[in-house]
Amino acid sequence: MEKKRILIAEDDAAIAALEQDYLEINGFDSVIAADGNTAQNLALHEDFDLILLDIMLPDKNGYDICREVRERKDVPVLMVTAKQESIDKIRGLGLGADDYISKPFDPAELVARVKAHIARYERLTGRQNEADNVIAYDGIKIFKNAWKVYVNDHEIEMANKEFELLLFLMSNPNTVFSKEYLFERIWGFDYMGDSATVAVHINRIRDKIEPDRKVQYYISTIRGAGYRFNMKQK
Repeated sequence: MEKKRILIAEDDAAIAALEQDYLEINGFDSVIAADGNTAQNLALHEDFDLILLDIMLPDKNGYDICREVRERKDVPVLMVTAKQESIDKIRGLGLGADDYISKPFDPAELVARVKAHIARYERLTGRQNEADNVIAYDGIKIFKNAWKVYVNDHEIEMANKEFELLLFLMSNPNTVFSKEYLFERIWGFDYMGDSATVAVHINRIRDKIEPDRKVQYYISTIRGAGYRFNMKQK
């Protein structure tokens, strides 16, 4: 399978190298642009599967680049920002960015977001290969397009958020995600509720997939950190 190609628009050499290392470890090809003009030129004239776009770049900021890209190309844009103010995040999303991540960030979380947005884009555009439509591990099989889950060849009924939560965790195995991050990722910013909702849904999923509820075989609770889907490396 051809590797996905990521544009890293980042002027901090250490951060750019960190992003590149983690992406390439996870099977992505990447190109680094250290200033805004170079980033915009690459984004508009070369093909990428996703753009990691820092807001504060020399020559041209990420907001302007995002606007130009959105006017001419359809590619997922994940904005990377040191700013914490909600207005900055809202502005980026309003210009067409698909998501944002704030510095300092967990590199594993960054990779997870990159994977999630590329998968979502391919699903929406119909570019997903049939093999990419299925996630299977040790008795559990998820058919993404059909929105179905099977455990040991028996279909399991799942509510929408249960399905989305399990799909996200299985798509990013062996990575711990906090309740807060999962709540934001699955339920979104405008949902009236709190991260305790995640724990409730995790318990419901466990009731449906775990062979023994006394043993956290598939989904582990990492005290003080969050949840992880366990998948042995082949």
